[in-house]
Amino acid sequence: MRIITINLPHRYLDAIACLIELGYYPSRSEAIRIALREFLGSEIEMFSKLEKGYFEKIKKAQLKSMIEL
Repeated sequence: MRIITINLPHRYLDAIACLIELGYYPSRSEAIRIALREFLGSEIEMFSKLEKGYFEKIKKAQLKSMIEL
């Protein structure tokens, strides 16, 4: 693993500290790693759907339903 430096708002740090105190995460680093992994996973899924024309199909279906109203 590599070490990086990030700046976070105090409210994010307070929320992470609270989750650590409640036992949800063992450390701040682990909480941020998990959040980043989940975010990247959803972004990768979104981009893979985008490449398959997924969002174009959704837009066409929405336009069709609006026209039918």
